[in-house]
Amino acid sequence: MIVTKRVYEPAAASDGYRVLIDRLWPRGVSKAKARLDAWEKDIAPSRELREWYGHSPAKWPEFRRRYARELRAPAAKAVRDELARRATRGRVTLVYASKAADISDVAVLEHLLTRHSRSPRRRPVRDSEASRRP
Repeated sequence: MIVTKRVYEPAAASDGYRVLIDRLWPRGVSKAKARLDAWEKDIAPSRELREWYGHSPAKWPEFRRRYARELRAPAAKAVRDELARRATRGRVTLVYASKAADISDVAVLEHLLTRHSRSPRRRPVRDSEASRRP
């Protein structure tokens, strides 16, 4: 299960695996208070994309497209796959700093991870099964 939570909200045991998805450390939050299991900068938007976007609602559709493209990079894909795998076994909380979660990277990432963790998994075909197929 994928959930989101602002880093300024208190951490709870029910959060499960807590992962910070921002490239920059949030202002005014100590590492002890954040209670993170991981800080995955590889899935954060690039500096260039973040600065171009500036949380402008008019740029939101284009930001989503560009960020989704960045998330296909090998390092980002590896992190996405790991988080999706964890989500099938328990709760994963995407921790972020933005005040506008609905138009930020957390919304895009939550959507992609939720969709990924719900996609049907195909069972590998064994050699013995393949020989029985017409």
